[in-house]
Amino acid sequence: MKTIKIAAVSLSEFLKKAGLSLVVLSLVFSCSPDSEVRQSNPFLPEISFRMVINLSLPEYNSLNFPGNSYVTYNQGLNGVVVYNINNTQYTAFELSDPNHSLRDCSRLTVEGIIATCSCEDSNSYNILTGELTAGTGQYSLKPYRLRKNGNVLEVYN
Repeated sequence: MKTIKIAAVSLSEFLKKAGLSLVVLSLVFSCSPDSEVRQSNPFLPEISFRMVINLSLPEYNSLNFPGNSYVTYNQGLNGVVVYNINNTQYTAFELSDPNHSLRDCSRLTVEGIIATCSCEDSNSYNILTGELTAGTGQYSLKPYRLRKNGNVLEVYN
């Protein structure tokens, strides 16, 4: 009977230690920096904006079809591009080259699914993924949050 009792105490102690370990691990991970903070881009300052796109309006008609995008240079830092992947999923990115400080040549222009800067390195980015496709640099395009509610898209930071 003592053997059974010892085994039960050992199991109980094990569970207490495992529970304590889980609590400690959750505290450690909850205190670690958020991924956006770790990937902060020194070239692009944080701004707040909200852009509402009513897909019923003719100006935004192209966004009703997968594979099309809408570009505006009146929002964000240097502009915003919104891309319709499949009528359910959309992407939205800042149109400033994330690998340059803000200047005239760092404004990106969009052709198809590629956004390109006019600086000396001619960096290019994929507007579906935000990844650098040509040129040099360590940063991807700055993504913006996007929410679809019925026939309205809301792009915000």
